[in-house]
Amino acid sequence: MDIQPLRIAGAWRITPQIFGDARGSFSEWFRADQLEAATGIRFNPIQANISRSSRGVVRGIHYADVPPGQAKYVMPLTGSIIDFVVDIRDGSPTFGQWEGVTLDSENHDAILIEPGLGHAFIALDDLTTVTYLVTDIHRPDREHGINPLDADIALVFPAGIEPVLSDKDTSAPSLADARAAGSLPKWEGR
Repeated sequence: MDIQPLRIAGAWRITPQIFGDARGSFSEWFRADQLEAATGIRFNPIQANISRSSRGVVRGIHYADVPPGQAKYVMPLTGSIIDFVVDIRDGSPTFGQWEGVTLDSENHDAILIEPGLGHAFIALDDLTTVTYLVTDIHRPDREHGINPLDADIALVFPAGIEPVLSDKDTSAPSLADARAAGSLPKWEGR
């Protein structure tokens, strides 16, 4: 398993080794011991989620109150996505910056995101299914969003794909408004 840090501190791309033969393929797509050795994060998933999205569906930018926050391990099971990690930690040297990583069901790559970072993705294919392992249960009263079309963040979506947002994500505040309201996680340094 290859684990590489992204430009945004606290996020990594995980590439498992795939073993293939005439029957198909096999891979270990999650290994807590290897993640901890490479990242220093003890990732203890206590909830697993699955979403199914049509082409163009955008989910996010989502984050949870810290503490406890919610680390995420995200991988598409079918289809492909551009997965966005957004630094929304007030005081971070990369505050307001983002990195997008294309993930697909063929290579089994995943993203690990530590608590305090914003997360979003856009589905590039119809019937895209994404699985998330997370370190805290769903707590609606502690979960927040930033509008993924916020011009100050300026996520870049593929040409020819019209973003489809939920009402909740459409009405989410801008990063500046969330910062002014004091609802963003604070940078703890690394």
